[in-house]
Amino acid sequence: MLLCLRIENFALIDQLELEFGAGLNVLTGETGAGKSIILDAIDAALGGKVSSRVIRTGTSRAMVEATFTSNAPLAAWLTEQEIDLLDENSVVISREITATASNIRSRSRVNGVLVNRQIMGGMRDRLVEITAQGQTVQVGQSAQVRDWLDLYGGDSLMQQRHKVATNFSTYQQAHLALEKRRTSERERLQQLDLLTYQVQELGAANLCEPNELEQLAQEQERLNHVVDLQQMSYKVYQALYQNDYETPAAGDLLGDSEAILNDMVEYDTQLQHLLELVRDAQAAVMEVGRQINAYGDGLEADPQRLEEVEERIQELKQICRKYRPTLKEAIAYYQRIQEELAQLNDSEQSIESLEQQEKACFEKLTQASSQLTQLRSKAAANLESRLIAELKPLAMEKVKFLVEIVPALPTATGADKITFMFSSNPGEPLQPLTEVASGGEMSRFLLALKACFSQVDVAGTMVFDEIDVGVSGRVAQAIAEKLHQLSQRNQVLCVTHQPLVAAMADRHFRVDKQTINQGKGNAEQRTVVRVTTLENLNTRREELAQLAGGKSASDAIAFAESLLLQAANHRQKIKN
Repeated sequence: MLLCLRIENFALIDQLELEFGAGLNVLTGETGAGKSIILDAIDAALGGKVSSRVIRTGTSRAMVEATFTSNAPLAAWLTEQEIDLLDENSVVISREITATASNIRSRSRVNGVLVNRQIMGGMRDRLVEITAQGQTVQVGQSAQVRDWLDLYGGDSLMQQRHKVATNFSTYQQAHLALEKRRTSERERLQQLDLLTYQVQELGAANLCEPNELEQLAQEQERLNHVVDLQQMSYKVYQALYQNDYETPAAGDLLGDSEAILNDMVEYDTQLQHLLELVRDAQAAVMEVGRQINAYGDGLEADPQRLEEVEERIQELKQICRKYRPTLKEAIAYYQRIQEELAQLNDSEQSIESLEQQEKACFEKLTQASSQLTQLRSKAAANLESRLIAELKPLAMEKVKFLVEIVPALPTATGADKITFMFSSNPGEPLQPLTEVASGGEMSRFLLALKACFSQVDVAGTMVFDEIDVGVSGRVAQAIAEKLHQLSQRNQVLCVTHQPLVAAMADRHFRVDKQTINQGKGNAEQRTVVRVTTLENLNTRREELAQLAGGKSASDAIAFAESLLLQAANHRQKIKN
């Protein structure tokens, strides 16, 4: 329930604070007095769209703050959103709207915590439901009508709708996978051919050793210089092991040194380690001499092998130029495309299997949608009878109403196109509501529809903006009684021009415009909206007289008194 509304610099309102009560709260006043501005402020506080025009001229900031009573479900939801509770009984929602040179900005808070639009939408759904004649457009929209019917159908229907949405999402994924597979088949085949060729070429190259190119380059150098290596190895052998020239070989010199040191050790044993070093050196030199001799003897020219090495080098360099800069990277690329080729050949689902999967998902979606249609049909039948019952007291005794459910392509919300069909005159066929209902009939229909919803879902606060436009007399009285009926289960806020409706109010506000002086010396005049709470019978009687006759004449006053008496009798009758 809305407890308090505080407004600053919003449209024509400079400063305003209103306290609302339970039951039926009515706002009256002349046309253009600013009644709808107050409802616009409530809408803005709950995240409704705003423009720079809502900021009072001459200011750069507007603020709206609404205080609501809380309840256990709302408190639990706020806790889920990580919003602390101020106390157990109230929730404070505020919105600050600021105009800059280029745009407009707004910030919303719940209990002082900055919140986004999504959270504000959740708050709005849990606190307020606004109904106006402008909803005629919504009544003509199949999506909106479907949402209303589903809401009326209750939890079981909404759970089935959620199941349909899940199945539709699964079907969409399967359908997209199939379409992607179909559209990419040519590219897949081209990629398959390319990778097959590359794997074959790289496989034929027998790429195993990342350093093979370097090793082949060394072998190529050796094969190109066999004669030089033979000659140089023989020179080394002579220098170390056996020299035919006058210069002794290193091995011979070390042998002579060993003999001398051996004699010296007999006189001084301290030289024993030097003797051992010379012996080791002689042994190493002799071993090098033997190995270099064997190396030289083993060398021989091999033109065929040289040709093979050079061909292999050219092959590997061609691979590197074609695939990757280095042999190591080419080998890594070869391993990767082998995996990709395996996936294309083995792991990729065939079109046939994807078609089967899509078909299975569509069948599940169709089955879930069919079950949803059955639940909707049941809810529609219930709504039809209940809505007709709500319309009859509103001077629509002969009305016919049907919720038409026509098959449609399955979507996330089912496979139904839903239309409200209506006839208010006997003998006339049922036609779409928006095509045949007059303004007054549409007002009564919306009121009856909300009355039906109030029996299955208590909204908390219901707002009606001139829902009684276009009606008078007996119909206006029926609307007044229906609004009072709704106010027994919900707080109702209503903007009205009907004295019959205003007389039924539990709390009555008069809205009017006033001209005030401001600025230096009160030289500037500004228009502001003022709201007066009519708390006694005299002020209410005068306002009802104004609504009824435009003047406080005796007959208008008498009529107003009769309305107040009639309203009091109706409330007493309801209590009994």
